[in-house]
Amino acid sequence: MKGEIKRLNEEGFGVLSGILVPFSAPGDGVLILEVERVKKRRIASKWELLRSSPLRVGARCRVFGRCGGCILQHIAYDYQLEFKREILRRILGFEVDIIPSPRIFGHRNRIDVAITSEGIGFRERGKWWKVVDIDECPVFGKTSKKALERLREFIEEEKIEVWKIKEDKGFLRYLVLREGKFTGEVMVNFVTKEGELPSPVEYFDFADSIYWSINRTMSDVSYGDVEKWWGKEFITERIDDVKYLIHPNSFFQTNSYQAINLVRKVSEFVEGEKILDMYSGVGTFGIYLAKRGMKVVGFDSNEFAIEMARRNVEINEVEAEFFVGTDRAVEVKGFDTVIVDPPRAGLHPKLVRRLNREKPDAIVYVSCNPKTFARDIKMLKYKIEDIIALDMFPHTPHVELVAKLSKI
Repeated sequence: MKGEIKRLNEEGFGVLSGILVPFSAPGDGVLILEVERVKKRRIASKWELLRSSPLRVGARCRVFGRCGGCILQHIAYDYQLEFKREILRRILGFEVDIIPSPRIFGHRNRIDVAITSEGIGFRERGKWWKVVDIDECPVFGKTSKKALERLREFIEEEKIEVWKIKEDKGFLRYLVLREGKFTGEVMVNFVTKEGELPSPVEYFDFADSIYWSINRTMSDVSYGDVEKWWGKEFITERIDDVKYLIHPNSFFQTNSYQAINLVRKVSEFVEGEKILDMYSGVGTFGIYLAKRGMKVVGFDSNEFAIEMARRNVEINEVEAEFFVGTDRAVEVKGFDTVIVDPPRAGLHPKLVRRLNREKPDAIVYVSCNPKTFARDIKMLKYKIEDIIALDMFPHTPHVELVAKLSKI
């Protein structure tokens, strides 16, 4: 089949006569040679570019088109933003401005690299069993090149058994690389199965913190129980005047440069002095607000995240309280503003009912999923007073929303 790509779907795939064409751009002339069915969808598994779209730019990554991470890297950044605006128009029914990412390469502060017998890198698009071999990751930055070079030396010289994915055998599974973009501090975390890891210290002398974690579950995950660590227990990241501790098992916004705009926007949207920070994680929003004199109470269901939030309170010398709690049970009464930053599934219905009953003056809703955000807004007895999108994830279809909601 031959034709022109007219648009992208919400996943960033080009569409031609109902067939999805990955890594294409609107305006491309393409010849589809082979099609596969994946979950009731038809996806072009082999196609040729006959005519380049004017929206195309040279992808910086040498494995672009095979690695499933950056499906939009070949498209001009201005159009990536327009594409995300269109997604939001379709979902929300109105225009939303987007704050561009301050950087579109070297912006990620974390990558999870699979270490396999077939290659060291990221999954091929749509194939969990196949890994694309890489020598660096441009969206992470220069440190990735050094880390991957040292990793290969470490494996070869120490004769370490690596992962055979299809057989689910092998000792060394993942290298998780983290970097404080504003501090320059680097952490590497080796995720293995049971066994013995030779000392990695001489190979990774550029790292401030080195961890060895063991995944004792049957799941394919890039984290585990900490077995040993060398160097610093934590690395740090700095967002404006706030310092955050980073541990292998703690979550932090993956785009540090855009995280500055995110916390500033949340700070701009809150009302009053008494703030409830729900789904608080390590205290990213709550501690930033406490630094500005607000009275903050934070909750999260993850005990380790709350432990990290309390440590962040100490190092920033602020007054804030963080507790373990679930969105189904936390009391929202008595707060001027409630901040909610739920997972992709959105707000629990019990929390929606509680917010409608107790009616705090304002809700600041931070969302990584516009669809569940739109669903929740319909159920809340609040109206959108202000809203902005932030491009936290350049070269992907994903977009973050921050909205200020006031009582109807």
